[in-house]
Amino acid sequence: MEVKKISRNLHAITLQKEDKRIALLSDIHWDNPKCDRVKLKRHLDYFLEHQIPIFINGDFFCLMQGRGDKRGNKSDILPEHNNARYLDSVIDTAVDWWSPYAHLITVIGYGNHETSIIKYQETDVLQRFVDLLNYKNKTSVYTGGYGGWIVFKYKVYETTILTKTMKYFHGSAGGGIVTRGAINLTRALEIYENMDIFVMGHIHENSSRNDVRDSIHYNQGKRCYEIEQRHIHQAILGTYKEEYGDGFGGWHIERGAPVKPTGGRILTFDGFAKLDKEGNKTYELLIDSIKIPL
Repeated sequence: MEVKKISRNLHAITLQKEDKRIALLSDIHWDNPKCDRVKLKRHLDYFLEHQIPIFINGDFFCLMQGRGDKRGNKSDILPEHNNARYLDSVIDTAVDWWSPYAHLITVIGYGNHETSIIKYQETDVLQRFVDLLNYKNKTSVYTGGYGGWIVFKYKVYETTILTKTMKYFHGSAGGGIVTRGAINLTRALEIYENMDIFVMGHIHENSSRNDVRDSIHYNQGKRCYEIEQRHIHQAILGTYKEEYGDGFGGWHIERGAPVKPTGGRILTFDGFAKLDKEGNKTYELLIDSIKIPL
């Protein structure tokens, strides 16, 4: 695997033939006591065992316990962060905790929790975390944007590289109890062009669907235009912050929110050769995603 920064929110990830999976995580809220670190560690250890790269789509941190933050709650701060260096201690402890997995992380995007700290506290906690993580582990983790693009280059064979584009966006507004974010995915189809994959988080759901578009492309080899069906895989990424509990009370309960699925998804690649109608060999790369199976 190789990651290359093209611009501040555009990155290229080259995957070898054996790299058939990449983990998609979002809304980890790592420093919140409600983060299910037991499940998170189980998933990360699985990625480590199988050398699965990781992409994180915002709200890596929660960061709501700083001075003057109206969202603060004394029950929602871990003992190791309850000090006069709150933000610094979150960064330091996070670097120690995530270091065993640093070489697997490709890009971390911003979420509303990180951008809120930039706005009100005038410091970029996510960039500080990434810089220190890279310094201590000699890795090349990149920060992305609140939204951005990933170009996946997949080596089907040594001399054959297929590409797929992924648009990522952390998310906005809420997810309806009935639609569970389906409207957000339909909106994405109207907003973004030339994407093969779309992922979002923010609403703490976990699902995927496939859409197909009637399209046309220019075949360089045949020097002609061809009609094709463009398959677009869309996914909503889950959270690791379990806020419902037994349903007794709290902000999550009082606003009428339901139990949310915890965990992320794994994007899968399947590249293969096939013969077209004229007997010429062509290559295809299929994309899908699954919930993390443990």
